[in-house]
Amino acid sequence: MHTLDLKTGSHPFEPHSLQHPVFKGFLPSDGLQSRFKRWAVRQFGRPTGFWGHVAGAIMAHRGSNVKRNRWTVDLLEVRPADRVLEIGFGPGLALNRLGRQAPLGRVYGIDHSPAMLKQARWRNAAALREGRMEVRQGAAVSLPARWNRLDKVMAVNVAMFWSDPVGQLRLLRERIAPGGRIALTVQPRAKGANLKDALRAGLLLTGQLEQAGFANVRLEVLPLQPVAAVCALGDQESAPSRPSLLPQGMSLFLIP
Repeated sequence: MHTLDLKTGSHPFEPHSLQHPVFKGFLPSDGLQSRFKRWAVRQFGRPTGFWGHVAGAIMAHRGSNVKRNRWTVDLLEVRPADRVLEIGFGPGLALNRLGRQAPLGRVYGIDHSPAMLKQARWRNAAALREGRMEVRQGAAVSLPARWNRLDKVMAVNVAMFWSDPVGQLRLLRERIAPGGRIALTVQPRAKGANLKDALRAGLLLTGQLEQAGFANVRLEVLPLQPVAAVCALGDQESAPSRPSLLPQGMSLFLIP
């Protein structure tokens, strides 16, 4: 028998005391039901043990999750030689799609959960074996130094677990190459959640991206059941072109 640990208390993945718009109305004020739902949120934030593997299986096969991940990857417009990072890769669905879209590039993934690391490695064994992908357990604040000059970064249902989202996004922006892009997707899962709740969560993300210094920030919406998913996108501004040292209108010809 696998026992559910319903103890309350602080937890590194308890999203802002569960006051984030994604969890609006998710919890009753007290009692066993409240403790169970807090436990469920923590399991999907950091799957552990037997129930973590169950959570991973749910994430890998739930239709809305598959569509949400595919949509987010497509919004990134990944190129064949891109260097791409996914934060919180879960069972590895998006990693698999990223690997197929960037066969000449490099795909990185980081996730807190050892259970998810195991599932992602199984699902992406070929890319890992060929050296086109690297995944590890850990936090987004402790990315390896070599994971830099990234062209694309994505996170699905992850940003609401960050205690300092703007600070985290600033750290990520330092690693994104000029012209790169970040995509942050969320889908409210609370009972009775509606489009208004999804848009509220999305606008919170766009505001955080702007505070972190990203350009061309915008919000995309994907109609899903029971509630829409939203994706906040931001770009790393391209490096300014060097000014010409020649007078205006003059060209330089190289004579062999």
